[in-house]
Amino acid sequence: MSPLRNAPRYGIIMAGGRGERFWPLSREKRPKQLLKLLGKGTLLQQAAGRLKKVVPPAHIFVITNSVQAPEVQKQLPWLPKENIIAEPAMRDTCAAVTLGAALVSAKDPDGVMAVLPSDHWIPDEARFVKILKESFTIAEKLPVLVTIGIKPTEPATGYGYIRLGEELKELPPNFRPSTTFYKAEQFVEKPDYTRACEYLKAGNYRWNAGMFIWTANSLLDGLWKHKPEMAEACRRWIRAAQDGKLQQVLSRDYKKLEKISIDYALMEKADNVVCAEGDFAWDDLGSWTALARHLPTDEQGNAVQALYVQVDSQGNIIYDARSKKGGLIATLGVKDSMVILTDDAILVAPKSEAQRIRQLVQQISEKKRLRKFVVS
Repeated sequence: MSPLRNAPRYGIIMAGGRGERFWPLSREKRPKQLLKLLGKGTLLQQAAGRLKKVVPPAHIFVITNSVQAPEVQKQLPWLPKENIIAEPAMRDTCAAVTLGAALVSAKDPDGVMAVLPSDHWIPDEARFVKILKESFTIAEKLPVLVTIGIKPTEPATGYGYIRLGEELKELPPNFRPSTTFYKAEQFVEKPDYTRACEYLKAGNYRWNAGMFIWTANSLLDGLWKHKPEMAEACRRWIRAAQDGKLQQVLSRDYKKLEKISIDYALMEKADNVVCAEGDFAWDDLGSWTALARHLPTDEQGNAVQALYVQVDSQGNIIYDARSKKGGLIATLGVKDSMVILTDDAILVAPKSEAQRIRQLVQQISEKKRLRKFVVS
């Protein structure tokens, strides 16, 4: 392919997550990515807006589920309706990525595609867009799988990491990127605190942000080698998309697929992974404690979005999402806790238990231990 000609570019936004750790604000029909948490618009609208600076709207697909699809369509009215695809079942990211490759290949076998999450906070949009454009060029011109790795700012234990090898020197002709690209040596699982400190000190580890750029053909080559059943499914879906029968075939296939992430299925095994240096501010906003890093704080270190008064209360998260604002929240002697209010629910918990909110959501969905106590 001539270095002067760009291949058609596509974008896949993965937007089917349930956002359970943001309960009670996040619900099944309006999970984290469909909420206005920071900045202008919802996280999904922000993700699509960034991508639209690189990829034409007709080439952007959102993969979600049937429950959330109507709200996705409402929030992205400029996106063609047929580009919002509802997965028949939740089968983790490998299935979603494979579906994205089928959508691209059905339109253009030579297409190059970015796969991006819908729920990340990226305030430095200009730098992100620059890196994404340069990653597209690398993925288009070289037979590699590109991922964007975020330079760690702290010994975080909630992210997977990528160990970097040597800097990529075999760049496309006449290409002088502002981004540094490295050969990726290893994907490593979420570490404990001690190991995370070692990664931070070593300097050659990056957070795995779940952002990928590759040609549909490069992805399929990797799947044929490491996950052939997914590659075979992709081949069926390409034909189905071209014949206008995609949803019918997905309904038959999807529930039979292995539930596995693209990291486990491919990225940890592939030997042609390249990592772009993601030197922009980033947060995956995975919990209330993550969101609190971006909220205003008072003199006692309380992260607050509410009408709030406190006495002897430090390090709390106070968030009022009620539609009729103005009610006062007051704490006395409360430390390192979360107080989250919505119109129909209140969450009170230690911040240290933020990752266990899913257990509450599960009990609520199963109507376990839901009891109303009244004075007779």
